[in-house]
Amino acid sequence: MILRLKKSVAFVGMMGAGKTAVGRAVAEKLMTSFLDSDQEIEQAANMSVAEIFARDGEAFFRDREAQVIRRLFENQVCILSTGGGAFMREEVREIMTSSGMSLWINADLDLLWSRVKSKDTRPLLQTADPYGTLKSIYEARKSTYALADMTVKAKKGLSIDDMAERVISAMRSRPDVLESIDES
Repeated sequence: MILRLKKSVAFVGMMGAGKTAVGRAVAEKLMTSFLDSDQEIEQAANMSVAEIFARDGEAFFRDREAQVIRRLFENQVCILSTGGGAFMREEVREIMTSSGMSLWINADLDLLWSRVKSKDTRPLLQTADPYGTLKSIYEARKSTYALADMTVKAKKGLSIDDMAERVISAMRSRPDVLESIDES
């Protein structure tokens, strides 16, 4: 039995939730394209997300992000990893729901902190109290992430492959998104 992705799925959630790693694994298992909205923005701007934030500010970045997500969803069927703040914009949520599906990788605060605390590539955490900042962002965003079309809970100790299997299992409940094709 082969599984075929019928429309794009955007992975949403906090920084450190595993959107990119799990998204890449899901795409590989489904033999479909994987894209990362941050990488697409960086390629188009020829600078890193951190550099864009520093030079042009978060509002400018979020505008570019919405444009890139719209373009990616309109032009192909793929698994798309998005930046943690992308889903906060109603415009982006509407793009995802009308053209595909949003999937929240729901990781708790302790798991997120364990994954991001030693990384210096998170512009929003470049503060005097990065844990407090992460907690504040998490608390502010979790109710919006809950609006996603589907939620898969991340758990400490699960491998990327285990999480990918959990995501695919959840996606099977949506025949408009994922269909089984008999190989015979």
